Amino acid sequence: MPAAGFSSVPLSGVEFEAKITPIVIVSCILASTGGLMFGYDVGVSGGVTSMPDFLEIFFPVVYNRTQEPVINANYCKYDNQGLQLFTSSLYLAGLTATFFASYTTRKLGRRLTMLIAGIFYIIGVVLNTAAQNLAMLIIGRILLGCGVGFANQGVPLFLSEIAPTKIRGGLNILFQLNVTIGILFAGLVNYGTAKIEGGWGWRLSLGLAGIPATLLTLGALLVVDTPNSLIERGHLEEGKAVLRRIRGTDKIEAEFLELVEASRVAKQVKHPFRNLIQRRNRPQLVIAVALQIFQQFTGINAIVFYSPVLFDTLGFGNDAALYSAVVTGAVNVLSTMVSIYSVDKVGRRMLLLEAGVQMFFSQLAIGIILGIKVQDHSDNLSKGFAILVVILVCTFVSSFAWSWGPLGWLIPSETFPLETRSAGQSVTVCVNLLFTFIIAQAFLSMLCHLKYGIFLFFSGWVLIMSIFTLFLLPETTNVPIEEMTERVWKKHWFWKRFMDDGEDGVVTFINGTDDSENKGYSNGFDPASQL
Repeated sequence: MPAAGFSSVPLSGVEFEAKITPIVIVSCILASTGGLMFGYDVGVSGGVTSMPDFLEIFFPVVYNRTQEPVINANYCKYDNQGLQLFTSSLYLAGLTATFFASYTTRKLGRRLTMLIAGIFYIIGVVLNTAAQNLAMLIIGRILLGCGVGFANQGVPLFLSEIAPTKIRGGLNILFQLNVTIGILFAGLVNYGTAKIEGGWGWRLSLGLAGIPATLLTLGALLVVDTPNSLIERGHLEEGKAVLRRIRGTDKIEAEFLELVEASRVAKQVKHPFRNLIQRRNRPQLVIAVALQIFQQFTGINAIVFYSPVLFDTLGFGNDAALYSAVVTGAVNVLSTMVSIYSVDKVGRRMLLLEAGVQMFFSQLAIGIILGIKVQDHSDNLSKGFAILVVILVCTFVSSFAWSWGPLGWLIPSETFPLETRSAGQSVTVCVNLLFTFIIAQAFLSMLCHLKYGIFLFFSGWVLIMSIFTLFLLPETTNVPIEEMTERVWKKHWFWKRFMDDGEDGVVTFINGTDDSENKGYSNGFDPASQL
């Protein structure tokens, strides 16, 4: 594979020469299989929970409700806290594991964190596949959650740090692409295993989760750790050698010295979580937390988790529901590829703003159609309207897949300075998993009580997050990670007030000039000067 060369120019004016080397591409592909693991679980859960054989063994109350037409209310037949706990327990466990993963990424490195993730996940898969009762099933899900927590902590950091600046966005989105491939693969598996006679199809669906877990484990054994991590742990010569290998050039001295200096500053911070809430780190923290909350309140996980259940609820029938879930999964994969191509060209903000419009109107339309056509005990959804609902869901999924899906992980992973990066990523993953847990645990109950209004609820959140993006989210495209403070936060119309060294909120001066002149669209829409 030939290496393509380019130079990235930091604020200091020193060119960091870097080539797109085979070792970088292979390392990123292997590491991003952590996304396959996460995506497969997200996709397989909804399909398994709609399989009668699975429900009959573990959730007989739900099974009886789906089999008796008298109580088979369209919106409420799957409303069961135990069934929702099967899905959501993974994310609660992942949330807890994140705090331990923050320690391992900092002290043991990104590579070993990914290895731990793979081992946890494999053990969880074995327990789930062999489950004989609900307790065994939930314990397996908890171990899967530990794997997800460690993977979501280590993989995005690994990808951000090993990739050259100019293609950092595209390579980082490999993680999200693998999430979508995992979801599609899970949909295809569920569609096949649902037809298996003998009642063991759900075991095969859960057992095949071992494939991505094995890939991540093998990948973690084969890849090198990032130069940032090696230097941070005091392995300067090894870090320099790895930097030379991954950049494909001997001209790495400037970048190496910048990493060493960033590491020196980071080591002065004894309490990274305490440092994370200091004034100068609040913008990154607010953006990271907000993106994770908003990502979940787009409603995407609710739709992906339960898409077979959702389509079955809307009267598609079990087979048709699984088929529709496969269609939306394919759209998810293709649209994420659009993001890989465009994220470093179009920019992060533009993708998020365009997707906000698309998601808002598609969810609004779905809510209106279901409100008119689908009642609790009647189904007036004709074939034409059913197809239209699937098209609208695909429209929503596609816009999410090239915006909030990948960028919700990419932007936080590239904005935190090295001294708070591990802690910042830990908080990012923790908040994401917390709100994923909340949505997963509440969605079927919300669907029962809000009915079609659930889509109007999420469309309202899409409007709020689009306004947040317009005014408060800066552009980070093509900015070296170690230069984010100088080139992004100190030039943003709102966040620059947090970048002074003191606590008085005085506007920072850069290079002897008032930074208030550096407002612009790329760093947020300044209402004071641009309305």
